[in-house]
Amino acid sequence: MADSVLYEVTDGLATITINRPDAMNAMNTETKVALRDAALAAAADPAVRAVLLTAAGNRAFCVGQDLKEHVGFLAADRESGSSLTMSTVSEHYNPIVRALTQMPKPVVAGVNGVAAGAGFGFALAADFRVVADTASFNTSFAGVALTADSGVSWTLPRLIGGSRAADLLLFPRSVKAQEALDLGIANRVVPSEQLAEEAASVARRLAQGPTVAYAALKESLAYGAAHSLSEALDHEDVLQSRAGASEDHGIAVAAFLAKEAPRYLGR
Repeated sequence: MADSVLYEVTDGLATITINRPDAMNAMNTETKVALRDAALAAAADPAVRAVLLTAAGNRAFCVGQDLKEHVGFLAADRESGSSLTMSTVSEHYNPIVRALTQMPKPVVAGVNGVAAGAGFGFALAADFRVVADTASFNTSFAGVALTADSGVSWTLPRLIGGSRAADLLLFPRSVKAQEALDLGIANRVVPSEQLAEEAASVARRLAQGPTVAYAALKESLAYGAAHSLSEALDHEDVLQSRAGASEDHGIAVAAFLAKEAPRYLGR
């Protein structure tokens, strides 16, 4: 894996760190490939029970596409008459977001600075966002004459409503941490010097929790967003049967009756 993305698994927690702080963690091709591969690896690894997605430095979580590289690719497309540049959406951004949103384990984003464009999309793809008080969010797409990608057209309106999402997409601006919390983009805002510790603490807690139940909760939220109440009830029935058959459910019930803290196995 490229040095532009760091990957480490410890005690069931996979930590993925975007590591281009000098470029505000912008996505050049190498970084997009590495982030995609890291997300897919975490999703597929049965030893991973939760994921922390964060970034190096304190200026930016990820400012999206590396426009310096992008300009060169656009020029090459014009010369060749092709349109390969925008294939990055299908080759990189979509697989990253699908991996984060669909993996059967919780994902925490530790947002340490600016999250813009695709970087905003990656943060929204997480299940829980711990945000530094110095961080900010920006859709950015319309500012460079592009439409939304990285799932923002799906995730953002579900968090803040269609009208507010349209406002932020049509009129890109910096949404500071406190406003992000008020809108529902951030789950928790902490002082910047506490961000790394707090995000890791939340992720470790999830990594030690009932993984099968977390996977079912994640699936039920996604399913319920696109189906009727009746369909959601039927799907809850299926998922509850799955969670009820897990070893962790038996552990939880026994611990409750014994008035002890459960020690989950993640299965």
